[in-house]
Amino acid sequence: LRTQDRLIVEAGTGTGKTFAYLVPALLSGKRVLVSTAAKTLQDQLFHRDIPMLSRALGRPVSIALLKGRANYLCWHRLALAEQQAIGRGLPRDLARALDRVRAWSPISERGEIAELEQLSESDPIWSWVTSTRENCLGVECDHFHRCHLVHARRQAQAADVVIVNHHLLMADLVLKEEGFGDLLPTADAVIIDEAHQLPEIAAMFLGFTLSTRQLQSFVRDLTSELALGGAAAQAFQACTRVIEGACADVYESLRSAERIEAAAWPASLIECLERLQATLADCAKRLADETAPGAALNALRRRADEVVSRIALLLDDAAAANVRWAQASMHGVSFHYAPLDVAKPFRALTEGQRAAWIFTSATLAVGESFEHFARRLGLDDARTLRLGSPFDYAAQTLLYIPPHLDAPSSARHTRQVIDAVAPILSASGGRAFLLFTSHRALREAAVLLREKLGPQASYPVLVQGEAPREKLLERFREHGAAVLLGTSSFWEGVDVKGAALCVVVIDKLPFAAPDDPVLKARLEAIERRGGNPFFEEQVPQAVIALKQGVGRLMRDTEDFGVVVLCDQRLRTRGYGRVFLDSLPPMRRAQDLEEVTAFLRTRLTARGHAA
Repeated sequence: LRTQDRLIVEAGTGTGKTFAYLVPALLSGKRVLVSTAAKTLQDQLFHRDIPMLSRALGRPVSIALLKGRANYLCWHRLALAEQQAIGRGLPRDLARALDRVRAWSPISERGEIAELEQLSESDPIWSWVTSTRENCLGVECDHFHRCHLVHARRQAQAADVVIVNHHLLMADLVLKEEGFGDLLPTADAVIIDEAHQLPEIAAMFLGFTLSTRQLQSFVRDLTSELALGGAAAQAFQACTRVIEGACADVYESLRSAERIEAAAWPASLIECLERLQATLADCAKRLADETAPGAALNALRRRADEVVSRIALLLDDAAAANVRWAQASMHGVSFHYAPLDVAKPFRALTEGQRAAWIFTSATLAVGESFEHFARRLGLDDARTLRLGSPFDYAAQTLLYIPPHLDAPSSARHTRQVIDAVAPILSASGGRAFLLFTSHRALREAAVLLREKLGPQASYPVLVQGEAPREKLLERFREHGAAVLLGTSSFWEGVDVKGAALCVVVIDKLPFAAPDDPVLKARLEAIERRGGNPFFEEQVPQAVIALKQGVGRLMRDTEDFGVVVLCDQRLRTRGYGRVFLDSLPPMRRAQDLEEVTAFLRTRLTARGHAA
């Protein structure tokens, strides 16, 4: 903090890393920005940790919790949604939700969408009544004086400690949103918790995504703004028809391909993009020619110009330092443009801010080395520190690798995983997470486990996708002896303390899908310079992901349990040692009987019958 240096710290679960960075930050008297990956940690810092430490240290401190703009009601977007409801109508569900938003809006102090408890934060209505960087009118907005986001940012500007998330941090670094003062230039220190997620989020912000949904939203906003302002819409009808038709044609071009890289885009898709580019350029010119267009139409012109520029980059085959691909889904098509390497641009961004930069997480190192994480963010000169967990893993945990399983690629592997863990679940009476590397394996495992347990199962089987994530976790904690099956979203950011979770099963080593366009391009670049892509990129990434999954087991000093790794490559491949050496010092179980006896003994001692 004193030298405005860079520091990377891995601190194992239970180390107290939150207090370890907050105490010196508060004592320093400096203005500090704390960035986290998850809302739960944001709320914990704001409502509990910082106020408690402030009282304990006798250092009064002002705190602000700042969320992304999608968390705040936008008065202008609400007016547009009401115009849409009057002019063209809304589906019944959206109309009902809009009525609730309309009733809540005048009584809300902060305008945070989480306040309206009758609506889920994922309700479709929120995309209609919140702003994005592209459609925000900034200081030109008629409602700027009462804008909830402006008010929240002003509070943050005046605070000693500001808590944000990684997306907002990167937006502040990269986007320099119009109409708002930046947070970073006024911060003396930036502390990034859950820093293992930052490289992927940085890549997202240093590139861009253009989707058919964004284009359809542009058409909808254009129509509503013209109606709201009383302008003649006829001149733009041809443009909107071409955009809507081109979006449909884009989807038709890719309907048979879920993901396709730029080099393989069919001629029909390229023609659609060129048509969109020409039409939006014409639309932008027409908007510029409007007499007294006003803030809203000027913003739409800027949006059209930005899309034209983005399509030019998507069509530029000379952009070798970036990766381009298209992705089709049931909601439409999205085009992606991502940097091959974020190290140089990220370092340049951080060097532009005179501040201390501190990166911390429970999972940053591979073995004892921080080389992989540091290289990805251009932090080669950062100081590093690795602190193990204070938990007694050797006494309170076992690591078990079931013998005689087929290779993870085998069609029989998932069935073998369920057969191998069934007696363990019997001994634990449930109380388990089963973590999978693919949705296909998750679905198959859920069917197999329910078949094996039959209708008289002694514990519930909760499966990702059958209910919202938070609802599943709530049921898991409340029941106290359930089994939960999940994929990537349950590998991290999930905290279950006590005997409710004493078994964590992982079906395979979590290697990233080799067909991911960015990873594929990164691996090819490593190979071109003579490196080893598998050991430089794929293994380190998988090690950090595995450490996250294993970390679900021990969340408190009294926790205990078994980690079951169902991948024979840990035994049969040389790189298996890299994974095992990066895990906490758990005792290796020799056989199934040792595992079941350990669980029964521990559960009985805690007063739980399996």
